[in-house]
Amino acid sequence: MNYKLILGILLFTGFVSCKKADGTKMLYLGHTLPQTHPVHKGIVEFQKALEEKSNGTLKVKIFPDGQLGSEREVLELLQIGSVAATKVSAATLSNFVPEYHILGIPYLFRDKQHQFDVLEGDIGKSILEKGSKFWLRGLCYYDAGSRSFYTSEKAIRTPEDLEGLKIRVMNNQMAINMVNSMGGSATPLAYGELYTAIQQGVVDGAENNPPSFVSSNHYEISKYYTLDQHSSVPDVLLIGTKYWDQLSDQEKTWVQEAADESAQAQKVFWNESVEECMAIAKKSGVEIIIPEKSLFAEKSKSVLENFIKEHPKMAPIVEQIKKQ
Repeated sequence: MNYKLILGILLFTGFVSCKKADGTKMLYLGHTLPQTHPVHKGIVEFQKALEEKSNGTLKVKIFPDGQLGSEREVLELLQIGSVAATKVSAATLSNFVPEYHILGIPYLFRDKQHQFDVLEGDIGKSILEKGSKFWLRGLCYYDAGSRSFYTSEKAIRTPEDLEGLKIRVMNNQMAINMVNSMGGSATPLAYGELYTAIQQGVVDGAENNPPSFVSSNHYEISKYYTLDQHSSVPDVLLIGTKYWDQLSDQEKTWVQEAADESAQAQKVFWNESVEECMAIAKKSGVEIIIPEKSLFAEKSKSVLENFIKEHPKMAPIVEQIKKQ
């Protein structure tokens, strides 16, 4: 544990379950995103909706900007009951619940509508509930867009253009396998080190969604953005079961309804942010490339095939998603 985690424990242990003298209950929610981010704006909608539904008896205190630590550290705070809720990537949750891996399979979703039909239907809800055994109950999914390639010196128009290029990826096996399957050289690297790594030629590029591409200022040094949209890993709003189990049935209903409403509002915020960020990138001279996505999908088919070989129990879920 680092100092932030220890500080969080000292400050908040026991507080999340404390009922105030006026009868209100406080829900502490920590996450790593800046307050300008569309996901943070969605969380603010959750805060507003919950306080309104409960007539002020359930209040939310938000700690953005990584004030309570990294995604992993805040998850640990949820598990011990020191913080009530957080937002993390589904990729991070795959370390606890294997089914979250499915959501990162390249080109599994046909389009945005298909993705959220799945996430907001029985399959998505089932995955959210599976985290409860690890004290991490999922409430809803937030749109985190689609990840695409961007490079500094060479444009990527077909998968063959990736050959020989070092592409930064998250330290996630599926992301690594995907880039390698297309002929690139996947290079896991801390996100905070990426700007300098691209600038100095340590890596040739990376992959991410438009808001991250712009907010990180990577558009300043990466002049080619190829919208191949290879994966669409959502964010997840979570509540710790240690907090959840202390709520009445009515309070649980309010929390879930507020989360569902915030998810719908967040989609709008996300779309607005994408439009704004794409305009900024174009204005700065970034070449926006619309490739033939089927070429990239064909190249990355082995990722799904290998995943099913390693996780045969996941095959029925994948088939259900494809048929939906």
